[in-house]
Amino acid sequence: MTTLQPLKTEHITDAILRLAEDSTATLAKARNAIGEVIFGQDAVVEQVLVTILAGGHGLLVGVPGLAKTKLVETLGTVLGLDAKRIQFTPDLMPTDILGSEILDDNTSGARHFRFIKGPIFAQLLMADEINRASPRTQSALLQAMQEYHVTMAGERYDLPQPFHVLATQNPIEQEGTYPLPEAQLDRFLMQIDIGYPDKHAERRMLIETTGVESVKPKAALTCAELITAQRLVRRLPVGETVVDAILELVRSARPENGGALGNLLSWGPGPRASQSLMLAVRARALLDGRLAPSVDDVIALAGPVLKHRMALNFSARAAGHTITQIITDLTKEMVRL
Repeated sequence: MTTLQPLKTEHITDAILRLAEDSTATLAKARNAIGEVIFGQDAVVEQVLVTILAGGHGLLVGVPGLAKTKLVETLGTVLGLDAKRIQFTPDLMPTDILGSEILDDNTSGARHFRFIKGPIFAQLLMADEINRASPRTQSALLQAMQEYHVTMAGERYDLPQPFHVLATQNPIEQEGTYPLPEAQLDRFLMQIDIGYPDKHAERRMLIETTGVESVKPKAALTCAELITAQRLVRRLPVGETVVDAILELVRSARPENGGALGNLLSWGPGPRASQSLMLAVRARALLDGRLAPSVDDVIALAGPVLKHRMALNFSARAAGHTITQIITDLTKEMVRL
């Protein structure tokens, strides 16, 4: 495995050092505050925080009852964000998300249209069971997730800053659902899979959530502190070895590159995946109190960043291959280089 090149000291100023120390302390407080409410999901909490620190959106995938909704609600309180929730259903319309224009009469009797903002005008938007809405309604999020504004009747309306979408999806109940199109999946920085908690965590959950009182989330940082940390993420230096590892990994996950693994894929990640992975490894380093990411960060985040940006071809599915295993094999091949 190649070693990380040492960082040049001139790339890390005193200002960045001070900001990193302050941000690391506040992020640790946020992590602990979330852990007091969400039990046994440390990896999930880390990946969600990395997603938000990187300025991106997350797709939470898990069976019912794993506290996906509670996690998003807790994040809104802990991170000091204005959070709203939309329950996606087959009859949900784009205007139910974006807002609509109504005809108003003023005191002089003149009529004019007035825009009523929808729930998308929030800093943290939970799109619950996003795959239950029609493709037309799902597409209402596309412009907002990429351009951070919406257009209604030819007028542009900017979204609050920061703006993050955390969508949930049930992986086992497929009746009455609409698969997310590839273009929308690519808007999500990471796909975060939520599994069952271990026995110790579930025991704690039983005791602490079935009594008269339950622990309520508490604010750990302000919106301004979060924005400062997000800006700091983009200023952290990245060694050439890490850049090369990201490029090698993402490019090797495309079918056009051939090889035994490439021949199993129908389509692979584009350049946005490389950008997402670059931001994610920086965010993970800051969350851990480090001033620069390593190749280990690339390996740790390869799955969440790439799995929803790849698809197996028919023969690969028939042979029993999985995207998760292919990404694991690709990271092993990257380490050997």
